[in-house]
Amino acid sequence: MTADAAGTVEIGGALARLRHATGLPVAFGGLVESGRPQIRISQLSGTTTTALRSLAVTSGNGLGGKAVALARPCAVTDYSSSRQISHEYDVPVAAEGIRSVVAVPVVVRRRVRGVLYGALRSAQPLGDRTLGAAMAVARDVEQALVVRDEARGLLAAARPEPVGGDQCAAWEQVREAHAALRALAPRITDPDLRAELLAACGLLTAPSRKVGVTLAPRELDVLSWVAAGATNAAVAERLGLRAETVKGYLRSAMRKLGAHTRGEAVTAARRAGLLP
Repeated sequence: MTADAAGTVEIGGALARLRHATGLPVAFGGLVESGRPQIRISQLSGTTTTALRSLAVTSGNGLGGKAVALARPCAVTDYSSSRQISHEYDVPVAAEGIRSVVAVPVVVRRRVRGVLYGALRSAQPLGDRTLGAAMAVARDVEQALVVRDEARGLLAAARPEPVGGDQCAAWEQVREAHAALRALAPRITDPDLRAELLAACGLLTAPSRKVGVTLAPRELDVLSWVAAGATNAAVAERLGLRAETVKGYLRSAMRKLGAHTRGEAVTAARRAGLLP
C-alpha cells in the first residue's frame, strides 16, 4: 500500500468515528496533494450526492482551505452566507445541502496533511463539545500517519548497505527506530495499524529468527531500548513503566536467552533474530 493510499484509508475510517463522536450526520475529507497547495476530497460519509467527491480545495479558499492555510480548526454556522470564508465552492456545498460545517486540519510535524469536515444540513452553531470531538478524531489520524511515516523510515533505514564506519552508525539508527516503534505500538488503539507496525519491525528480524527462543512483547520492548544504549531509568520513562518493572522484564529476558549480563542478552537476542 502506498503512502497516499494508506492515508486515504485513515481518512475514510476517521469519518465514521467523527460522525459517531460528534453526532454530525455528514462527514467528508481528504489529503493534501503532493507538491500542490490543495486538498482533494476523496472520502464521503453520510452524503446523499457525489457533489463533493474529488473536489480540489485550494489553500486559503473556502472553509477547508482556510483550515489548511491557518493550520487550525475553522467552523461556520451557515456556509453560503458566511463572511468568514471565500465562496469558490458554494455550488457543490449547496448541492449536498449542508450549512453548518467544521473543518479540522490533520497536522503532522507542523505540516497539514489533510482535512476532516463534519456538517449539519441546518444552520446551527457547532459548540465547543462538537469541535473538541472532531479535533480528537483528527489527532488519532495524525498519530496513525506518524506511525506509518516512522515505519517507512525504519524499513528505509534497513535497506541501505553502507560500508566502513557508516555501517555501524546506520544500524544504530535502525535499532533506535526499532525500539521507538515498539514502544509506540501499545498506545495504538487500531488493532490493524498496531499489527502493521509490529509486522514492519519484524521484517528486520524475521529472516534470521531461530526456533525455540521467544520473548514476551514487553521483554522485547525493554531489550530493544537496552540494545539502543538506554539505562533502566530511561527505558522506564520511555515505556511508561516503573524502574523495578523494567528490571523484572530484563531479568526474565536474560534468563530465557541464557545471558548473565545486559550485553550478553542483547547479543543473544540479535543472534536469535529477535533484534536488528
